[in-house]
Amino acid sequence: MSKHIACVVPGCTFKDSAPTEDELMKKVVAHAAKDHGVTDVPPELAAKVKAAIETR
Repeated sequence: MSKHIACVVPGCTFKDSAPTEDELMKKVVAHAAKDHGVTDVPPELAAKVKAAIETR
């Protein structure tokens, strides 16, 4: 089983996966900074991201 996520920003095609939620969150934070200019991830945003993670 691995963790999967797709970016929720309209028009963004980012999708990724990782073996653990922590590893996937690192990839999501890097994507948000690089592609969306989001460098601060407050707890509320982190909670929304974690809620969007699927386990397959």
